[in-house]
Amino acid sequence: MGPSETSCRPSMRHFCFVVTHVGLAILTSGLGAGEPILRVEPAKTFATKEARQAVALDAQHFYAIGNRSIGKYERDTGRRVASWEGEAKGPIQHLNSGVVLNGKLYCANSNYPELPMTSSVEIWDTATLRHVGNHSFGITEGSLTWVDWHSGHWWAGFAVYSGSKAPPGQDPSWTQVVQFDQDWRRLQGWVFPKSIVDKFKPMSNSGGSWGPDGLLYCTGHDHYELYALRIPTSGSTLIHVKTVDVASFGQGIAWDRSGTSRPQLWGIVKRTQQVVASHVPLPFGP
Repeated sequence: MGPSETSCRPSMRHFCFVVTHVGLAILTSGLGAGEPILRVEPAKTFATKEARQAVALDAQHFYAIGNRSIGKYERDTGRRVASWEGEAKGPIQHLNSGVVLNGKLYCANSNYPELPMTSSVEIWDTATLRHVGNHSFGITEGSLTWVDWHSGHWWAGFAVYSGSKAPPGQDPSWTQVVQFDQDWRRLQGWVFPKSIVDKFKPMSNSGGSWGPDGLLYCTGHDHYELYALRIPTSGSTLIHVKTVDVASFGQGIAWDRSGTSRPQLWGIVKRTQQVVASHVPLPFGP
């Protein structure tokens, strides 16, 4: 069965389903008044043993990421070719989003849900999945949930949660996107607009990846949604450009940068431990 067109009357847009060739039924979330429902086109779906936090990519493989596990899979076949498993009580307990650069996989790591929040970037050689390095932030601005490299800088999301998972007096509105230089020296930081913070609650920002259109795409923890964001020219609040429905459910995401002809976003469905690649329309500019 091929992908079907989305058919929703405006009054039914909060309850519209898209049925696709991979057999997924995706519940699209409501958009603002007058905004179109964007068609989601899942291209591939893979069952994995690890995909509970995120997925990362290179040209030939994807890397399914769990709390303390990583699986390396062939992109064409979904065959698992290597794995890494951390110690049950070791220093790596809560991996999140990752990005592959120059043969190395960089993953966000934190001590979530413990307080005080500590964070690090953990590094693996993608050829062997051998752990080869780390950069520790110690106690900093929140719980590190994603890292990416864009325009000569490191970018990272530091999440703050609700209730007992947050430091006293803080909540998800304290969540930040931070820009670093190549040596992880802090340069700038921004918070999310209230419209997105309200979507994050009671959790926070889980994933982030710079898109091919020059916008930063972020996810929360609990929705089939991407939030397209622009860095402001004044002030300290990210600009919410658009909300896009996708086939992956919150968590860590990765744009395909291997030169595919159509923009392709990879994410996971945590409940089923699936990795999902979707063609996402990008009618937005930088």
